[in-house]
Amino acid sequence: MAAPIARLFARKPAPASPEAPGRLTIGEREYALVIRRHARAHNIRLRTDPARGALLITLPGHARLGEAIAFARAQADWIEASFAKAGAHVAIEPGALIPYRGTEHRIDWDARHGRRVSIADGTIRLGGAADLIDTRLTRWLKAEAKRLCAADLADYCARAGVPAPSLAISNAARRWGSCSANGTIRINWRLVMAPDEVRRSVVAHEVAHLKHMNHSADFYAWLDHLFEGDRKDADSWLKAYGRGLYLVGT
Repeated sequence: MAAPIARLFARKPAPASPEAPGRLTIGEREYALVIRRHARAHNIRLRTDPARGALLITLPGHARLGEAIAFARAQADWIEASFAKAGAHVAIEPGALIPYRGTEHRIDWDARHGRRVSIADGTIRLGGAADLIDTRLTRWLKAEAKRLCAADLADYCARAGVPAPSLAISNAARRWGSCSANGTIRINWRLVMAPDEVRRSVVAHEVAHLKHMNHSADFYAWLDHLFEGDRKDADSWLKAYGRGLYLVGT
């Protein structure tokens, strides 16, 4: 989640800093700590990554490591609130409830079930080795994401009157979708857990970029022409609940 900023006015050359610690304890909780130095940054920026239990700090080249750690400690209340807002991690394990297309489904695992994942009546059923539940179910979710997004892409490209470009399912940390200059569209696989209209809004957004590679008024007018739902409602859902999708599984 985004981020307090520490504004630095003094730009004194920093002495050599020790290696950044891999973890940082604030209060009674330990966090993974990721420090990135950015030559053009003017301020210390702090973000949280609830999916990894991590604090991400961008540090200007002139700043000392100790300043970053002191700044993070000073934001203890904000950090705690940020993790609380995101929610708790949901392990993919027998009996757990995980979202699929906007609805929670219970994982029904039994070694006697077939190895093929099946879904019906709010239940995701699978068998096989117990220690591979997370791996196999994540692989299935990604395959479902590609199947659904491919259908969405074909639909919106037909509406737009353009050939369907290449589709890739991404594992991006912060982006739901992208459209490259060569026309390849990438969609975050975690959207398979969101309601259909939310996933479809992201695919429609990227298809609209095939005509307008910007976020101009013309782009949004074209997007509203392509997308059958309310894109602002879909955007609001992602803003409110999207980060929670990163808390499911490993």
